Formats: sequence, C-alpha cells, structure tokens
Amino acid sequence: MRAALAARVSTRDKHQDPELQLVPMRELAAARGWTVVGEYVDLASASDFVRRTEWKRLLGDARRRRVDLVAVWKLDRAFRSAIECLNTLADWQARGVDFVCVSQPEIDTTTPIGKLLLTVLAAVAEFERDLIRERVTEGLANARRKGVRIGRPPALERPGFAELWARVHEQLLAGEVGKREAARRLEIGAGTLERLLGGGCDRPARRHAGPA
Repeated sequence: MRAALAARVSTRDKHQDPELQLVPMRELAAARGWTVVGEYVDLASASDFVRRTEWKRLLGDARRRRVDLVAVWKLDRAFRSAIECLNTLADWQARGVDFVCVSQPEIDTTTPIGKLLLTVLAAVAEFERDLIRERVTEGLANARRKGVRIGRPPALERPGFAELWARVHEQLLAGEVGKREAARRLEIGAGTLERLLGGGCDRPARRHAGPA
C-alpha cells in the first residue's frame, strides 16, 4: 500500500519540529508494511491554504491515485473544520484512497469500524447542513413576509449616494473623470452608470434635496 504522510506545523509554533508528527507515522507505516511514497510537510496555519503547498500537492496526488492511503498525526494538522474533513474523506473513499489518523486510531478507513465511524459522522454532518439550510430558508421567508428587503440595497437607495452622484456627475460633465473612474467612485457597475446617464441621472439628487 502506497502511503503519504502529511504533517503541518503552525506559523505560531515555529519551534515545533514536524519530526514529532512524522516519526510515529513512519513507525506505523513500517509496522503495517506500507510503502511511504511521500512526506508532505507544511509550515502554515490551517486556514492559510495559499501557503499549504504540500497539502495541495497531496490532494492532487490523491485525485490522481498516486497514493493508496493518507496518514496524519491529528485531524487538526490536516483539516480546518469537520465539514472539510468529511468532504475530503468522502472524496478519497470514492477514489479508493484510505485515511488514518495516528493519534486517533478509531479514525482508520482501512478497518470496518473506521469505515462505519466515517459513515456515521458523514450522516450527522449532512443532517446539520440540512438543518442549517432549512433555518436560513425559513428566516429569509419570514423576513420577506415582514417586508424586509433581502440583499444589498439598490445604488440609488444607499445612504449618501445622491450627494456622491451629484459630485461625480458634475465631474463627468466637466470631463474631469471618465466613466470607468466614475463607476469606481460610485461603487456601481458600468451598466448602472449608463442607466443613470440615460435618463435618471439627476433623480437621486432631486429625491434627497430639501425644499427650494
């Protein structure tokens, strides 16, 4: 069995030696007769996916079936959350790639108990996802029934937009700024700017202007 050993040392724990994670994994590989085809070691926080280049390389090797098993010392050395862990392990399982957590021997998909545990955890995670989705949907529907606007307000309704538009519009007419710069200052798209210029360009100012 071709095994990949994955280790990670957080940037907050630079004094830690990844060998503390790798040594017990090598010993387990030797005891089980695995062939270690690679050691993937990162110095980065769990959430810093940009600097976790070795982990990304490992994910690619697993997708290409260059390894049969991935071993880590602890789950938090590999995954940022339970959802990420379960999604990754489900993908690996579909590709025939096993997973072993050395410090938590019950998490071992090479054993029947480990596979059962993964199935149970995946079911719990799916239930939680469905529950969260249902609550969000109910909350949005309730807000709409109460007349609450969902999402970002239209540009014309944003506080202070009328005054900002009046200044930028004058600069546009005077040729001091181009349309691209005007759209950037107004934080709107080119299409919205064209619609304002096409007929309703002075409407925001009129709506917010005080009595003459």
